[in-house]
Amino acid sequence: MIVVLKNNTKKEKREQLIDLLKDMGLDIHVSEGKYQTILGLVGDTSSVDIDLIESLDIVDSVKRVSETFKLCNRKFHPDDTVITVGNVKIGGGSMAMIAGPCSVETEEQITAVAKAVKASGADLLRGGAFKPRTSPYSFQGLKDKGIELLLHAKKETGLPIVTEIMSAQDLPLFDDVDVLQVGARNMQNYDLLKELGHINKPILLKRGFANTLSELLMSAEYIMSNGNENVILCERGIRTYSDYLRNTLDLSAVPMLHELTHLPVIVDPSHATGIARMVPPMALAAVACGADGLIIEVHNDPIHALCDGAQSLRPEEYDELAKKVRLVKSAVRS
Repeated sequence: MIVVLKNNTKKEKREQLIDLLKDMGLDIHVSEGKYQTILGLVGDTSSVDIDLIESLDIVDSVKRVSETFKLCNRKFHPDDTVITVGNVKIGGGSMAMIAGPCSVETEEQITAVAKAVKASGADLLRGGAFKPRTSPYSFQGLKDKGIELLLHAKKETGLPIVTEIMSAQDLPLFDDVDVLQVGARNMQNYDLLKELGHINKPILLKRGFANTLSELLMSAEYIMSNGNENVILCERGIRTYSDYLRNTLDLSAVPMLHELTHLPVIVDPSHATGIARMVPPMALAAVACGADGLIIEVHNDPIHALCDGAQSLRPEEYDELAKKVRLVKSAVRS
């Protein structure tokens, strides 16, 4: 349920109403927009007398929200959420560029890629330290050593870092990581999501390859309901009948998610396609349909990459793509 307050409502009257609603056993989520303030009522609202609340002189309207996701619902929070990472803004029509290798391999590799993507205008550096792999025999990442190398690359370039967390027990290793990524395989790892709700760091939440948008939003709700509202959604492709690409990039999810939620939405064309030459056209399409950012795999030697070399762009290819991204973004804005 949401309660829309009238413009210029005095703070003391608003607080009185909030206290009344809390006495009913409800949690109140306050969203102060440019033109109106919305109170999101979370909990059992069946006993709330809508007519009584609506009769108050500070209340403009009261509406029930039918969707099961509440905190990430745009009805609760009409204005776009903009998440700040260092000096980078993600959300609200931004175009955050996140780039780097699938896996951190060596200090030379991650530092070289970090310097290259920064020169091309990247805002954040991605790199996998913990790698969930389909085969138990595949490279699983350098783990804590990988995070150390990412932090070294951050020191060399100033780029905030994004890396994937697979288990809540590893949280202490991520104290200096700027953005924690939840991969597609862990999108419904609810114990992990709850723990991430207790920290004050941005969480990049990837959609599972067999999950609906409602399920993605409910996973975001798990994080937000535990106190952390800094969630970035990522469309990374879903499994369909396509037999030539790794996944099918569901770009229709971007405008749909923007309609449903106030959270930022970025796109991963690398995991979606699995083929380097397919990444640029899909990345540009993502920009055109309103994505708030891109996360793209870049490797200085893809042929010898320990993970996902086939979908990784070379630095010079990323540089060319970044220029086109800026042109498309400019055209869309105009």
